[in-house]
Amino acid sequence: MTNPPRRSIETFYLVWILLALAIPDAASAAKCLYVSSYHRGYEWSDGVERGVRSVLEGRCELRQFDMDTKRKKSPEEMAAAGLEAKQIIDSWQPDVVITADDNAAKYLIQPYFKDHTIPFVFCGINWTIEEYDFPYDNLTGMVEIAPIAPLLNKAIELLASHGRGIYIGANTRTETKNLARFENAAERIGVQLDAKLVDTVEDWINAYRDGQAYDFVIMGSNSGIADWNEKVVVESILPHTRRLSVTNHGWMMPYTMLGFTKIPEEQGEWAAKAAIAIMNGMAPSEIAIVPNRKWDIWTNAALLEAARIRLPESLIRKSKKFQ
Repeated sequence: MTNPPRRSIETFYLVWILLALAIPDAASAAKCLYVSSYHRGYEWSDGVERGVRSVLEGRCELRQFDMDTKRKKSPEEMAAAGLEAKQIIDSWQPDVVITADDNAAKYLIQPYFKDHTIPFVFCGINWTIEEYDFPYDNLTGMVEIAPIAPLLNKAIELLASHGRGIYIGANTRTETKNLARFENAAERIGVQLDAKLVDTVEDWINAYRDGQAYDFVIMGSNSGIADWNEKVVVESILPHTRRLSVTNHGWMMPYTMLGFTKIPEEQGEWAAKAAIAIMNGMAPSEIAIVPNRKWDIWTNAALLEAARIRLPESLIRKSKKFQ
């Protein structure tokens, strides 16, 4: 993705926010469709949905379609979900469509709605939009970028020995992309990073136990591991926890000591405000595509205590506490 000049981003951002907030009546009779790549009950998706609904409540008639592609993962199933979403759009003719995460981009926007008359606002696409040939004339959005460098730098700052790390995550397309970013960042700072992407809870627990031989453990997402059970996992890892674990995912905090986590509501709120600006007359191409700007700091006292790891008091004070 070629980034526009910073002044252009800030100007467009200010203009469409003013449009979105200043002319609410123009959008009140409009129709908005929200297409989630995943399903309700998946923590990230629920957060994005909360953000969307908090802004669009009373602003338009809002419908939602969940593609459920975390659980229906074959290419054929994901393509069928994209086609079903297309058929909803064709029949209902929404004034604007908001999509969340990569699979809606790959299986809905890219094959069916490039430069279409219906405007789209995406959010939650991981790292880059190049693989979908974005931007299109009818599209804008927010790219999802994790604070990898701050997280790795903090791990190095906290550890006397930090030359070897391991990344553990689900065996999914999204996690493969996330791992590649961590590998690049680790190489730049001289950290040797191994990885295990797994399909089952048993394999994940074994990877975690093996990970205690490294200097630190990076927790990727567990989403896509079908038999995940929080109670079983927590009980299994506590007796073996010895090394610092870090994550960018809020829902991984039951199993992680330190998190610098993305905020899903930010994605949904931004997308909804952009949708309102579009319904009030602004072209999607006039709204700059931007990355997310916020993250939270989390700590897990039970895991830190189990490993007898003491974080700086200043870091503990400003962190949110996983209970």
